[in-house]
Amino acid sequence: MEYIRVTSIDDPLFKKLHDLMKEVFPKEEVLEYSLWKEPLEDPSIRVFVALHEDEVVGVTEYRYYPDWNIAMTDFTIVGRPGLSLGRFLAQSRLKDLNELAKANGKELFGMFAEIYNPYDGENHEFGGVKTMDPFVRREVLSHLGYKRLDLEYVHPSWENDGTAVQGLQLSFMPTDDQVNELPASLVVDFLSTYYSVLSNKPQEWLDMIETLKKSETVGLKPI
Repeated sequence: MEYIRVTSIDDPLFKKLHDLMKEVFPKEEVLEYSLWKEPLEDPSIRVFVALHEDEVVGVTEYRYYPDWNIAMTDFTIVGRPGLSLGRFLAQSRLKDLNELAKANGKELFGMFAEIYNPYDGENHEFGGVKTMDPFVRREVLSHLGYKRLDLEYVHPSWENDGTAVQGLQLSFMPTDDQVNELPASLVVDFLSTYYSVLSNKPQEWLDMIETLKKSETVGLKPI
C-alpha cells in the first residue's frame, strides 16, 4: 500500500480519486472537478490516496493550521474492505500531521472533523459502500478519540447555493484526552476560515456563528 499526495487535477490519480468520491458521497458534498485545481495546488491542503495494485482504494483530505496548531479532516474514504485501510489512512495522516506540528515547534493540539449523525433518522447510504456506513464510521472515530462539540451544527453546501446542510456534527479529537472544551473563539475563527471559499452562506450558519461569538467555550461531549 502506498500513501501518495495528489497536487494537481492533471495527475491521473486525481480522476480515480474524484470518481471514488462521486461513488461514495452525496452530490452536495463533492466539489466539481475543475474547482479542485486551486485547492490541490494550495500547500496547506493535503490530499492523499491509498494506492493498492494501481487502484485508488482510499482517500483522505486534511489541512494543518499552524497559527492555531490544529488540523481539520475534510474527509476520509475507505473504498474497499479487508485491507485495513482505515488504520492505514489514520496512521499515515497522523504521522504527517505530527511532522508538520513538529516543524512548527509544537505538539499537535487536535483535529476537527464533521461526522454524520446516523441517529437523526436520515438515510446516508454512501453509495452502498459498507465500510463507509455512518454507524461504523461514527464508532471508529469515537475509538480514535473524537468528541462532538456541544452545539446545533449546520454547514454550507459545497454547491455554494446557500443551502444549510443538516445531519452532521462538528467534532474534535484532542491530543490530550483530558481536554473537554474548546475556546468558542477558536471554533469561530476556524469555521470562518474553513468556509471562506463559499460566498453564499445560509442564514442558519450565520446565526450559529453569531451564537458562538457570544460564548466563551464550547463543551466536548462523547459520541
